[in-house]
Amino acid sequence: MKASSALLAFASLALAGSVAVRAEVFQPLPAPASVSDSAVTQGMPRLLSDFGFFEDSSAQLPAAGVIPYRLNTPLYSDGADKLRFVYVPGGQKVGVSGEGLLEFPVGSALIKTFAFEENGKRRLVETRVLLHRADGWLALPYLWNEGQTEATLAVAGARVQATTPAGEMISYRVPNKNQCKECHGLDGDVVPIGPKARNLSADWLEATLGQVPDGADTLPVWENRASASVDEAARAYLDVNCAHCHRPGATASNSGLDLRWEQDDPHAIGIMKRPVAAGRGAGQLLYDIVPGKPDESILLHRMLSEDPGVAMPELGKSTIDEEGTEIVRRWIGEMNP
Repeated sequence: MKASSALLAFASLALAGSVAVRAEVFQPLPAPASVSDSAVTQGMPRLLSDFGFFEDSSAQLPAAGVIPYRLNTPLYSDGADKLRFVYVPGGQKVGVSGEGLLEFPVGSALIKTFAFEENGKRRLVETRVLLHRADGWLALPYLWNEGQTEATLAVAGARVQATTPAGEMISYRVPNKNQCKECHGLDGDVVPIGPKARNLSADWLEATLGQVPDGADTLPVWENRASASVDEAARAYLDVNCAHCHRPGATASNSGLDLRWEQDDPHAIGIMKRPVAAGRGAGQLLYDIVPGKPDESILLHRMLSEDPGVAMPELGKSTIDEEGTEIVRRWIGEMNP
């Protein structure tokens, strides 16, 4: 499939059901000439444009072979719009791990732009680039200028004043290069956390990569969560927003919580589990989750807090996700005591 055909197919896809096709390896698109493979695999390019990922960067129009994608259930980041893209060098193959995370070959890149609406127009704030190099993954943040013409490497991170869709004024944090490891760290390495097959449309996988793995497209589409069970919606939310830290080998593994979608041990996901290292974050509550009693559950207490020493997740947001916390509240409330 040619790159232009893939983009047209993507634009017309419905975020619908899964396709029961088993595949362990996928064949990606040919490499676009406009992307600089040397920039992807070497150094720390100063400008986002050095990569050649976009035909029109301010409009976020990707170059040929740079494919947009969306997640069924996205990570909450103060309500920011997110524009996601993937680049895979020509001739390379994409695999899938046991947990459904796509395994991108060396030379690949994941690109994610964060934006807020201001005065009826989209304002690009930052673009995060995750580069797969011979020695592992490298995360680089790029800060957009006022003219929206270019984004510059911000190794030290930044603070940007922004207004959320709910009308809240916030000091939005662009993470520094090292902070990326706090969410993307697993067993000491930096890894992607978003593009899991279970959180991608089967139609997108089919149109873009050619086949669909088992277990793809199982997380509900967030906008259509009313048609899913409360259990599915809440577990998907926790998987996407919390499990990259709260899982074995990750940065919050000392909590003893494992909030991955595939975890089915009630105690591991927090039900009647005493906190291990919550400190004052527990708020004098005794258990992570108390069935039927959301207001006595540490997990929801921390999601509803704006105190930097209590609030969860610790990074990536400064406001409370009203929709997400409501789903988790309902989930706990409907559990049998």
